[in-house]
Amino acid sequence: MTAPTFLSPRDVARIVATQGIAGTFERLAGYLDADYRRWSDFDKTPRVAAHSRQGVIELMPIADASLYSFKYVNGHPGNTRAGLPTVMAFGVLAEVATGLPLLLSELTLTTALRTAAMSALAARTLARPGSRRMALIGNGAQSEFQALAFHHLVGIAEIALFDVDRAATARLQRALAGVPGLRLIACDSVDQAVQGADIVTTVTADKTRATILQPQHVAPGMHLNAVGGDCPGKTELDPAILERARVFVEYEPQSRIEGEIQQMPADFGVTEFWRVLTRQAAGRRSADEVTVFDSVGFALEDFSALRWLRDSARELGLGEPLALMPQQADPKDLFGALGLDLSLASAQVA
Repeated sequence: MTAPTFLSPRDVARIVATQGIAGTFERLAGYLDADYRRWSDFDKTPRVAAHSRQGVIELMPIADASLYSFKYVNGHPGNTRAGLPTVMAFGVLAEVATGLPLLLSELTLTTALRTAAMSALAARTLARPGSRRMALIGNGAQSEFQALAFHHLVGIAEIALFDVDRAATARLQRALAGVPGLRLIACDSVDQAVQGADIVTTVTADKTRATILQPQHVAPGMHLNAVGGDCPGKTELDPAILERARVFVEYEPQSRIEGEIQQMPADFGVTEFWRVLTRQAAGRRSADEVTVFDSVGFALEDFSALRWLRDSARELGLGEPLALMPQQADPKDLFGALGLDLSLASAQVA
């Protein structure tokens, strides 16, 4: 039996180092684009979530005719006080025909990469052409990924930064200080950050019904990338913003539960993003239209990311075989894989 390949965080870092950060985002966006364009090929379901007062643990499954994947992921905003990441994840890619696991990989780093690539792909599709200035509200662990994806894939040259934690903004500035052609501006408020912005990305971790953006923050023609709202009860945008905008989502049944649109009536109209890519629905219709990508993260994106990891690992010879399943000379003899000498075991009991 072929053992699945295990990819560690070090392996993923090697892939990114080899492909370069710009190349990584470009390749990931390509996998995402290709899979979203074949939306009808997938067996889809909203993620299965176990919610607690402290956070959420989720399983995110999806499959096409050949491959099945799932991701285990948590979201616990208070984890940093215990020295733990807010988000931790791993995932599996398996054969549909046999159920054989092919790949077991870390997805903590990879989730941040694919989330940023998806944000940039949506903005490249929905934002005004020539968008160059972005406000980044929330400067935590996801912020470098978002900033770099928008810089390399969308052409953002100036990012206005705001976080209630000034130390987070300072850390982000240090991390990206050497990026050519990217100017970072620390701001004292959301109001200051959004001034003149073509795109506003919100990536906050508050687990309450927050309104990070108010109607007065939104100018005609803005594209809003709401990344942080990802569980029941968590929002970032005032409902009045959604009422005046065209809203795009990944998978509507999941977004109704966990996205910004959980605030809206059940008949509030949204457009699934795949329909724009396949030209079954319009994207931006005018320069003054406000567009919102209500992103909660969907299993298809992890499927795409796992395919990218599998292909990249093969190209670079990365990963280790993982003895995850018992090795059986006879596939019908599972008990034999224990290798017990029952006569000896009986004697020991006696």
